Amino acid sequence: MANTAGAVAGRVRRPSWRDPRLLFGIALIALAVAGVVMIVQRSDTTEPFYAAARDLAPGTVVGDDDLVVVHVRVSASEYVPQSNAVAGKVLARSVGEGELVPASALVDSQGYSARSIALESAMPLADEVSVGALVDVWVTVQGDTGAHSTLVGSGLAVTDVREAKSALGSGGGQTVYVAVPLTDVAKVLDAVSSDGAVSIVAAGH
Repeated sequence: MANTAGAVAGRVRRPSWRDPRLLFGIALIALAVAGVVMIVQRSDTTEPFYAAARDLAPGTVVGDDDLVVVHVRVSASEYVPQSNAVAGKVLARSVGEGELVPASALVDSQGYSARSIALESAMPLADEVSVGALVDVWVTVQGDTGAHSTLVGSGLAVTDVREAKSALGSGGGQTVYVAVPLTDVAKVLDAVSSDGAVSIVAAGH
């Protein structure tokens, strides 16, 4: 009986680092890890593109502080990759904070034809009237038959909103700067230069 116990004890040995089965198991684990890493690397096909660091209005001359780099999987023909030089370009339309910069939104300074016009609103502005928002501009004139409102600008992008100052330095309402296409500048100026009251309404409202 003692001899049998000794024989069993002799066959149970601690595994050695030189055990072929242990080395084979380690090799399999290493191959599996390498395979997973390779699959992950191949599946990550995202590339760096530019997005707006904050709300950017039409007419903005783009600088490095206006953009952030994000890694996404999109078409380089539709959006601006980081490899493109964009500093000094001008935004032809609004780009919201975090939005990818569309390639069509960037133009050379000579290609931007809109002009920013300051309008003082006769009515309080809605909360959504902010930089980059699209607004409609109405002028209301009092006539013999009562008030008559005319739409003088539609879907105009807001480039800035400021508190207007009165002659005494106190608050005098709000001044909204809107980007007006060059072909419509004269019409808008003529309308707002009348005695009518200017109202700025968020587009679609």
